[in-house]
Amino acid sequence: MADLLQIRGLVKRFGGLAATDGVDLAVTADEIHALIGPNGAGKTTLIHQIAGSLRPDAGHIVFDGHDVTRLGMHARVGAGLARSFQLVSLFRKLSVLDNLAFAVQARSGTSFRFWRAAADERALFDEARTLAGEVDLADRVDARAGALAHGEQRRLEIGLALATRPRLLLLDEPLAGLGPEESDRMVTLISGLRTRCTMFLVEHDMDAVFRLADRVSVLVSGRIIATDTPDGIRAHAEVRRAYLGDDALVDG
Repeated sequence: MADLLQIRGLVKRFGGLAATDGVDLAVTADEIHALIGPNGAGKTTLIHQIAGSLRPDAGHIVFDGHDVTRLGMHARVGAGLARSFQLVSLFRKLSVLDNLAFAVQARSGTSFRFWRAAADERALFDEARTLAGEVDLADRVDARAGALAHGEQRRLEIGLALATRPRLLLLDEPLAGLGPEESDRMVTLISGLRTRCTMFLVEHDMDAVFRLADRVSVLVSGRIIATDTPDGIRAHAEVRRAYLGDDALVDG
């Protein structure tokens, strides 16, 4: 498979601190590629740079063969690179269906107007309902987004990202704050999206990472120290030493 995303020598400094320090990383089309590392390793900074919300000081980001290093977030979304955020960002007073419909409308470039053709509006809401089903919210389409449980809000947020029809979906800690049951539900949802798009996943839940990922990269102090299969990462001595300081990864 060809690389869909290539990161070459990416550097971002904050004063004297290099949050990303010459990062080289490639995400292959159709894989789930996970990024792990200790707190403060630079994972969120790297995600910001890939998404376009933070401009690197050096290096290049190549998506689908095109250098997007200087493109803004909206241009990257239009090119097929979308992100779900670590903190949920929704229209909290609107229904699930309306949130998804607005996301579909934003992608299509149309607007809600009283002279809009009825067939066009039906198509927009039909797609929104389909997305609700994909993120397991079909029975919650009329619920106000702000009234949803935390796990439901996380699934809705992924639905909003899917509305852009991404080729690469950046998932920033999708299991954060979820209990065991909702975590299992989210893992099932993400696994079910394999055939829809490539995914780059930042996550602290190692059980989920090893269940989902085809490959795992480990970021420590702004540098990638290893990229391998889950089994290879479990057995990697430097990863155990630098990341956890013990044999927890090997023990599962």
